[in-house]
Amino acid sequence: MSTLGSVAPSPWYRSLTKAQWKALLASNLGWTFDGFEVFALILTVGVALHQLLDPSQYPLIPAYAGAVIAITVFGWGLGGLLGGVLADYLGRKRSMTLTILAYSLLTGLSAFAWDWVSFAALRFLVGLAIGSEWATGASITAELWPDKARGKGGAFLQAGYPIGSILASGVWLAIGTSGPGAWRYMYLIGVLPALIVFWIRRNIPESPHWEASNKRRRAAYDLRRRGAALSGEDAALVRFTLVDMFAEPAVRSRLFLTFVMSLSVTIGYWGVSTFVPSYVGSVAAAAGLAAPRWAALAGLVQNIGALIGFVCFGFLADAVGRKPTTIFFYLMCLVLTPVVYLWIHEIHVLLFSFAVFGFFIQGTFSWTPIWLPELFPTRMRATAAGFIFNAPRLISAVAPLIAGTLIVGLGGYSWSATYIALFYILGLIAAPFLPETKGQPLPEADALARPRGEERVPQTA
Repeated sequence: MSTLGSVAPSPWYRSLTKAQWKALLASNLGWTFDGFEVFALILTVGVALHQLLDPSQYPLIPAYAGAVIAITVFGWGLGGLLGGVLADYLGRKRSMTLTILAYSLLTGLSAFAWDWVSFAALRFLVGLAIGSEWATGASITAELWPDKARGKGGAFLQAGYPIGSILASGVWLAIGTSGPGAWRYMYLIGVLPALIVFWIRRNIPESPHWEASNKRRRAAYDLRRRGAALSGEDAALVRFTLVDMFAEPAVRSRLFLTFVMSLSVTIGYWGVSTFVPSYVGSVAAAAGLAAPRWAALAGLVQNIGALIGFVCFGFLADAVGRKPTTIFFYLMCLVLTPVVYLWIHEIHVLLFSFAVFGFFIQGTFSWTPIWLPELFPTRMRATAAGFIFNAPRLISAVAPLIAGTLIVGLGGYSWSATYIALFYILGLIAAPFLPETKGQPLPEADALARPRGEERVPQTA
């Protein structure tokens, strides 16, 4: 019998305010449309280049397509660094509206490209804006959501990316046969996310964590202008955030460990997952089945598995902790890769296995919006998150090239994917050295220099 007067704990979602749900919705929509833009490029780049290149260059379309995608990913990496810095100096809300507006309008302009150079240049600018948005959304969600539910908030944010990929597939299925200019319609549809900017400006609050940190930053600048000698947090606040990340040993250590983890999962994903449709198509062709149909199904089930994996990661992270959940997902990526590429050959079982594969190999990215914001102080939170999430893309852009070389050298996909998956070992080595942050307040290392009597930023609930 329960104790008299005891009250059952309320469900986690009842502790959230409308403002917190709206902030998550805005961040999720931003990342959803990022996923839409990236997958729209993957779906349409070949069709677009048939219009933008001279027929004599058609045999080189795969090379041109690879160049356009690589340029976009490179812009994404640079944009991630830029977006984090903007979010730390301009504010989370303002940066989110600017980046969503930028990639929406630039995507629309992509529809008017007149040759492959203009197309690649516009996609580079779209990549800059896409990369800029994630760090802002991850930071504002972490700063507005309560400690005990922050993992779920970060996971719901990350789940937007496969939703965007699925939406892009559906839209292209509907308009892809409307003529040779269908790819232009796809990019014009990409302007629609700009409409949510007006909703964000009216409904999303600014992060109180950022507002308090920005107030202290302005005070530190005033002290420097008056000629005062700065020390402690005041000295840190006037440093450029990209420099500030490397100035303190404790922060520098976390930066290195999380960079290694992000690099391992990014190389693992791009080097292993990129070839899933092609691999399944080759297995289907060997069985006398329609390769394009099975390749498309593989991409679909993998994204559905990823969507479930993103969300489940958040619930596990809040239940058992960030560290054990992250290690478990990394370990499963390492184990499942040889299973699906080496040991399963029956096409129906293979298709199901790639749904499970997507659950882990994409779901593991959820540690970035959940754990990263909890490891760095407010004054540099978005800069650090943007750097860790995006800088590895500048390096991992070579992963598909390495994988492609291995495929040719080893005579197939199976051993190539297995070797590339060994990069997950780096994440398994680095993760145990990071602190567990489950249910803890966001770090306020910048609180050391806070004037006496100034209250701590209240935890939103």
